[in-house]
Amino acid sequence: MRMLYTNCSVFTAAAPADPSRAEAFVVDGGRFSYVGDAASAAAAAGAGAATVDLGGAFVLPGVIDAHTHLLMTGQALGKVQLRDAVSLADLQERLRQAVRDTPDAPRVLGSGWLYSALDGAEPTRQLLDAAVPDRPVYLGANDLHSVWVNSAALAELGIGDSTPDPLGGRIGRDASGAADGLLYETAAVQIVWPALANAARDEDRDAWLESVFRHYAAAGVTGAVDMAVQDDDVAAFRRALARHGGTLPLRVKCHWLIHRRENTEANLAQVAQVAELAAELAEAGTGQWLQLCGIKIIIDGVIDSCTASMKEPYADGSSAEPIWDRDSLYPVVVAADAAGLQVALHAIGDEASDIALDALEEAVRVNGPAQPGHSARRHRIEHLETVTEANVQRLADLGVVASVQPVHADPAIQENWQAVVGDQRVGRAYPWTEFTGAGARLAISTDAPTAPYQALPNLYVAATRKSALDPGLPANLPQYALELADAICHATRDAAYSCRAEDSLGRIIPGQLADFTVLATDPLTAEPESLLANTVLLTVTGGETVFDNAAATLS
Repeated sequence: MRMLYTNCSVFTAAAPADPSRAEAFVVDGGRFSYVGDAASAAAAAGAGAATVDLGGAFVLPGVIDAHTHLLMTGQALGKVQLRDAVSLADLQERLRQAVRDTPDAPRVLGSGWLYSALDGAEPTRQLLDAAVPDRPVYLGANDLHSVWVNSAALAELGIGDSTPDPLGGRIGRDASGAADGLLYETAAVQIVWPALANAARDEDRDAWLESVFRHYAAAGVTGAVDMAVQDDDVAAFRRALARHGGTLPLRVKCHWLIHRRENTEANLAQVAQVAELAAELAEAGTGQWLQLCGIKIIIDGVIDSCTASMKEPYADGSSAEPIWDRDSLYPVVVAADAAGLQVALHAIGDEASDIALDALEEAVRVNGPAQPGHSARRHRIEHLETVTEANVQRLADLGVVASVQPVHADPAIQENWQAVVGDQRVGRAYPWTEFTGAGARLAISTDAPTAPYQALPNLYVAATRKSALDPGLPANLPQYALELADAICHATRDAAYSCRAEDSLGRIIPGQLADFTVLATDPLTAEPESLLANTVLLTVTGGETVFDNAAATLS
């Protein structure tokens, strides 16, 4: 049915420097067919169109979370929430309460703990044993790059004092060499994640996915780039397509996580598998809803646990080697590039961004220039929390997308980050405006569940560098704040660009798919703090309403 939406202020995100507004638009066949003034839109809609009066609301293109983890987020919504735990005692009591609430649960799962909540203590298995001694406890760190476990979980995983560290990871050990309960990087990704995945059932994954669909729709999000999929994720997406009649409430673009193995042949075999699966999904005609875009490679770790690869040591004198060195990384990036896959490279430390850019330059050297131009490759570097000024320009010159997460710069979670870096590098943390100033394309996202998934608080941090978790805190390097109109474009138009979808998504213009979000008030004419109180009234994907606040019941 043709639909006329009128009496609204439409932010079209039509062009990088275009602040144009429209008053009304027409949706026909799941696409925008007209966008403009009210009278012309009514004429274009014709007498037979249904009319929706939006009551003066603000309309923007559907938000695309350009880096997230959907099943993990759905699962995390049901875990013990620890991001706002204020002390070690608070954290321990939340775990005890989880046992009281679900006494028959085989294990306790928690999400989002921060070093700053531990009162200066090191995260050890004994601290968790004191709260829950009788069943395994698995607590994902706020950044997802380490997992804190108790003694029962170590036993369940088969990790003992003599268990060797996996390639690219580390089993934390105390002074005597005994496993202390903290599992870093690949020890989390390649040991804990598969173990917990094997403990879950398909019906669990289906429930997580439906939960995240509902929560994202209520947050005004119409698309997502899932940045670490494996077999279980793709199978769950396919089951969701079947449940929803060949569509989804959320458009999903995927990057397959490549694990570093002992030899190049095993690494390249993973790339070949991704290319085959991407072609299979494309042939199935799922592209508007489910697409495998490329690969994800985690070059280094994170600042908070001192596993990000930095050019200079941390404040305690330690340094971290990259998970992927150049010799192991180059062949994989070259092969993925040759296969037409997008490459997304996790690089948080300034040395890691060196390695990432060197690898992408190697792909150009070996495979030749893409057609037309470098932008057709559409490779990405994720996070970029610390990066040299020279590499900001290199990234822009290569046409690489800078994929950043404003919520990671929230002042409420910066205490430990700043302490472990401990020098002048803190003054150039998360330098988003340097990327745009150099001419790079910036895509913003949440990296949920490492941070809250909601779009509006993310935009608030982007535009203010202040805290969405504790708005009373001073801004974190406010010189790097984005203009709010630009931030909205980075979360819509540029997020679509980041996954090669700019021809069909990210703008409210004729011909694009009708994905849009309706807010109660116009954030561009109010104080930035209004974003934290604004309300999503309506979320529409492909012309179909997936969230209506007037009828919403979210669980």
